[in-house]
Amino acid sequence: MLERSRSLGFLGPGPIDDHIDHAARFCALVDGVPDSFVDLGSGGGIPGLIALSTWPGTTGVLLDAQARRCAFLRWAVDELGWSDRASVVEDRAERAGRDATLRERADLVLARSFGPPAVTAECAAAFVRVGGRIAVSEPPSGSEERWPVDGLMLLGLDLEAIRVDDGVHMALLRKTAPLDDRYPRPIGVPGKRPLF
Repeated sequence: MLERSRSLGFLGPGPIDDHIDHAARFCALVDGVPDSFVDLGSGGGIPGLIALSTWPGTTGVLLDAQARRCAFLRWAVDELGWSDRASVVEDRAERAGRDATLRERADLVLARSFGPPAVTAECAAAFVRVGGRIAVSEPPSGSEERWPVDGLMLLGLDLEAIRVDDGVHMALLRKTAPLDDRYPRPIGVPGKRPLF
């Protein structure tokens, strides 16, 4: 599946096994197995497809705004026999986060290379339930300063931990309160006017 993803231009350079290993270790840093997750900007299927493989009892939503990527993801989910527990949503996160069937329903949101911290937090907070978590890939230089307490509080979030495992860096956020109806703001606004 990932070789095809690369041939379509959806997966970056490097050996496929390295992509799989990184995504598997990213999922392992979450601790525990969620009942459900949303993969923001699922793109070429990393880490969403690996999460579905790692957590066979888990349901997942693979969210991406690009039609070609979503067509690939639908094909992959069907080929892997996961249509009963995985769905592909073609939409912008800002709009999908207002869909009542998706809003504040997931146990976990995965965000790998989705956007800057403020954009990722605002979009992801719309999908995760109170008590659930958001796992965000971080650069090696990532630190707690990227996730200010006051900014996260606006979204009902709290920084639970910064985790590192052999080159895999993650910020783990916890949803502590329901999301205000103002969020996420309209398409493009989180990036143009970040909350922090």
